[in-house]
Amino acid sequence: MAVVFSCPFTDNLHMDMKHLQTFVLTARTLNFRKAAEQLFLAQPTVTQHIRLLETELRVQLFDRGGKRVRLTPAGERFLQYADQLLHVYEEGVQELTGWQQGYRDRLVLAVSPLVARSTLPRVMNRFTAAHPDVEVVVHIALSPEIPALVTDGRAHLALSRIPAHSRDLYSYVWYNDPVVLVVSADGLDLDAAPPDWREVLANNRLLTHNHPIYWDDLLLSIHRHGVRVRTMEVSLVDITKVFIEEGLGVSFLPISTVRRELLEGRLMEVPTPGLPLPTAATYVIHQAVGPSSTAAEFMQLLVPPQR
Repeated sequence: MAVVFSCPFTDNLHMDMKHLQTFVLTARTLNFRKAAEQLFLAQPTVTQHIRLLETELRVQLFDRGGKRVRLTPAGERFLQYADQLLHVYEEGVQELTGWQQGYRDRLVLAVSPLVARSTLPRVMNRFTAAHPDVEVVVHIALSPEIPALVTDGRAHLALSRIPAHSRDLYSYVWYNDPVVLVVSADGLDLDAAPPDWREVLANNRLLTHNHPIYWDDLLLSIHRHGVRVRTMEVSLVDITKVFIEEGLGVSFLPISTVRRELLEGRLMEVPTPGLPLPTAATYVIHQAVGPSSTAAEFMQLLVPPQR
């Protein structure tokens, strides 16, 4: 699609959105080959898109000296506007598509993987049943990446495992999730007394850092109890659970993430008397100016989940 702009340096600027997309991706990767691969284009096509855009703008966007590619000062200045143009265009296309499908409104959520797999589905069921004419878009993103999505307007509302630290955003605790020590139930007598948590940690590898907040303090607390542990960092909760079931280790996980496995008898909770365990908070984040009416209706359904 070509867009016509009125600019002081040219009276007839026809800018192709494909050229803008190529420029933005090349600016992010600073590599023509990588940009071509991600765009599923031949590298000469990427080069042609950039040259056509430079010709239309009458500026050089990239410095191609030697093997390295760098943005010129003009390229750096134009990048933020190109990004905004693409965002507005894509948002407009999505809005039009939703309108054609009969939706009256649109709600974009940014959600951490942990929340999306555990507590979000129940809320989504209630919201879509009550608001069938609202198109819901769910962007899955890691918690540290979520605030920027709300700040930039790419999401109306966010559900994150960490709060936002920005004057432009407001965050509050949706619920506090108890953290529990879980082990594989394979071969254990579920009716017998649970094993001692110290022996569990001493005899098994501890799978850590599957949550962005509580692990450093928890490991320090375990160390103060004189328990020596061998650790393995596993960044995703889903993989952590698979590893536990396969006997590769044990872990401390939010109860909402292992509720099904505990009910089905695949994992077992081990009490930790004497070892205070943290809680893992889940946060609602929106812009400080206040959520939209549709986002506010979604927030009304955010009741804390039952343990």
